[in-house]
Amino acid sequence: MAKRLRLYRLDQAYAQRLQRADSRVMSVDSSLGKEKRPFVGVVVVHEGGRYCIPLSSPKPKHQRMKSDRDFSKILDGGGKLIGVLNFNNMIPVDDTVLVDFDIRPAKGDSAADRAYKELLRDELAWCNDNRELIERKASRLYRIVRETPERYRGLVSRCCDFGRLEEVLKTFRR
Repeated sequence: MAKRLRLYRLDQAYAQRLQRADSRVMSVDSSLGKEKRPFVGVVVVHEGGRYCIPLSSPKPKHQRMKSDRDFSKILDGGGKLIGVLNFNNMIPVDDTVLVDFDIRPAKGDSAADRAYKELLRDELAWCNDNRELIERKASRLYRIVRETPERYRGLVSRCCDFGRLEEVLKTFRR
């Protein structure tokens, strides 16, 4: 049985290093309230390389968008849009830069915290139900960006520079 997907946060120093290397990396800046941005992971996309895919809250523009090579809608059981996966902003990771994201209810949680954790549980359940699709999509996008970028210029322009970010990971804290 395949290992279930989990939610993670990123080490702040690593996230900042990634953002300096590529402005398309999604923010986890605490001054913007993004320090708890969850990432779905870990997804193997190439020869043992692991990537995490950022989760985002749905925006009005997402209602009109179709799931595509670099984007997937996350729907609840009733078909309501509850989140999105931004494959174009996936980032390389290893165990040293991941922080578990605990979505279990805690005694001291506020009503807002409980509602947010419930939403994350629903999003994660969808991701686990669609794990194979997520893995295929991530691997396919990775290959397009790394192997045939000239054929998909528009798509590649929306994506992080995976090669550059892999170099950051190799040198981070080593």
